Amino acid sequence: MAVPDPRPTLDAPDDDPYLWLEEVDGPRAVEWVEARNAEILERFGDAAFERDRDALAAILDRPDNIPFVARRGDRLFNFWKDAANPRGLWRTTSLESYRTEKPEWDVLLDLDELSEAEGEDWVWGAPVTLPGSHDLAILSLSRGGGDATVLREFDLATRSFVPGGFRLDEAKSGAAWLDRDTLLIFSSLGDGMATRSGYGRTVRLWRRGTDPLAAPVIFETTEDRMSVWGDVERDAGTETLWFTEQVDFFNATQWMGDRGGARTRLELPTDAWTQWHRGWLMVKPRVPWEVGGATHEADSVLAIRLSEFLDGSRQFATLFKPEPRRSLQGYFMPAGRLVLSILDDLRPVFEVWTPPAPPISDAWTHTRITGLPDMGVASVWPLDVEEDESNGDLLANAQDPLTPQSLYLIRPDKAPELLKRAPRAFDPAGLAVTRHEAASSDGTPIPYFQVGPVDSSGQAPVHLYGYGGFAISMLPSYNSAIGKLWLERGGTSVIACIRGGGEFGTAWHEAGRREGKRLSHDDFAAVAQDLVRRGVTRPDRIAAEGGSNGGILITNMLTRYPERFGALFCTIPLIDMRRYSKLLAGASWMAEYGDPDDPSDWAFLGPLSAYHTAEPGKPYPPILIATSRRDDRVHPGHARKMAAKLLAMGYDAHFYEPAAGGHGYGKDNSERASFTALGYRFLRDAIGWGAE
Repeated sequence: MAVPDPRPTLDAPDDDPYLWLEEVDGPRAVEWVEARNAEILERFGDAAFERDRDALAAILDRPDNIPFVARRGDRLFNFWKDAANPRGLWRTTSLESYRTEKPEWDVLLDLDELSEAEGEDWVWGAPVTLPGSHDLAILSLSRGGGDATVLREFDLATRSFVPGGFRLDEAKSGAAWLDRDTLLIFSSLGDGMATRSGYGRTVRLWRRGTDPLAAPVIFETTEDRMSVWGDVERDAGTETLWFTEQVDFFNATQWMGDRGGARTRLELPTDAWTQWHRGWLMVKPRVPWEVGGATHEADSVLAIRLSEFLDGSRQFATLFKPEPRRSLQGYFMPAGRLVLSILDDLRPVFEVWTPPAPPISDAWTHTRITGLPDMGVASVWPLDVEEDESNGDLLANAQDPLTPQSLYLIRPDKAPELLKRAPRAFDPAGLAVTRHEAASSDGTPIPYFQVGPVDSSGQAPVHLYGYGGFAISMLPSYNSAIGKLWLERGGTSVIACIRGGGEFGTAWHEAGRREGKRLSHDDFAAVAQDLVRRGVTRPDRIAAEGGSNGGILITNMLTRYPERFGALFCTIPLIDMRRYSKLLAGASWMAEYGDPDDPSDWAFLGPLSAYHTAEPGKPYPPILIATSRRDDRVHPGHARKMAAKLLAMGYDAHFYEPAAGGHGYGKDNSERASFTALGYRFLRDAIGWGAE
């Protein structure tokens, strides 16, 4: 009997027989992809899948879903998708109309009509409107949903693209308005303009009517850095340009300047979060910072007048100090007041800090935003797109796994006012939300949230989700797909707060970064084990899902902890840790994972590369690996190659790759519904739950 081919292996990591699958549109690769698509759709694309797909698409397309908005000038803007407008409508209304049950929308652009007229697979990206008048916009349109976009100038009054206006061909780009005839652009378009990560390495001053590739460079970095971008602050009639050099994912330098370029570098730790507004500078160091005769804790929030900082003062006011399970999630400063988003033992807390008025005499004062739920998930953000134009109005979104989203308006010093409430997507009767902790391999307690019926049979069909990377927090939110396709049928859903995330601040993230990534995976496996220990379920009834960074997680469950799972769903994944830094944006993630070309880093990265550690004859559970052909962030080659290797070794492995969608599950609600329904149809079958 022939021995299955185990390549690539840790002993020969560069002997890769599947490199041809990295050719995204290569004829041989596409033929392989289409064959795999046909196989999985033939097996799982049955009537049960179609019912699930249609039910989920109907939920996503409901006319009474919340139309989320942002204010530009005195108007609210929304981008809306439904069954009749799958690509979407860009539209606007007034706040007064938005408060009503049926707002009167003024449609600015129908993306479906535009795509048909131009014969393009356009997917919407965030527009940038001209501050002040907001009558001109730079629209960001991608082909198929990738990160690379085409920038085009649009006239909101005429509802048309500006003849001869600003236009930048497809690239990973961004723009900021300086005035009606001048843009800052930070783009990878042009020879030598991209970093190794594929992002722009220059900020250029682009004047109307000129060639963007010939626009003068006013700020730049080297090819080995991650990216650069620029912004403009308008305060009391003065214009300040801000330039950011992103060294890697967690380090950056900040510069002040003008249209001639950068003039002053802020002498701050490169790993600090930095915010500036109306003459104030806010800093959150990632590690302890000794300055001005004081030592400031990691994750503390510090404030100082910018003018004093530039004059040499380092006497900061401390506005936030972390605690072991109290961490800052973010901050912003609309209308001169600082809003802090905090997790206090995973409960949302929001504080609003007001600076002292000149001359300096009093300390900062603060209040807490009340009237929002303290369980589940809540988020707060500015209503206005432009901080310089904000009057302090905020929006808030509150939800939990059994309660749909509610959108609130928060006026300065006022209680939250309910604006919109999302409809229920599933019946929550008999379901409960509980919180638990599992002991990881090193004894660290790992929180997780469980949603489902009170089931003492020990047979619960469990959907377990985790991420564990880039300081991104996983919290128990309302998930229509899980609710309709899993919970409503009697299943149980679990969200694991594993290390590598941001739930408990930088220390929690650091514990699951680089060498610690292995512990992050141990955490997830510990949650699966704890569900069995508590009598909730048994291993073959646990279906685990993860995407992107979660792709490393799920494939490590396959190779390191196969006995703890009944099925795995791995989406838009990162898997091949030998070549990831050479594929698309991969070089930008080395601060999170390590450098595979450095032998000392490969020593811990190799064992985490399931593409190299997978071998024949193991008790691997069934796995579905799914990606998108137009994902230009995490290369689809990761998913393709892993599936090909597993299939060559005879495992119960499946693969799915739609032609569009970018780093996501589809470019419209129908495609997202198909992707998700197919995955959950596979999981239910694999754990023996049937195809009801």
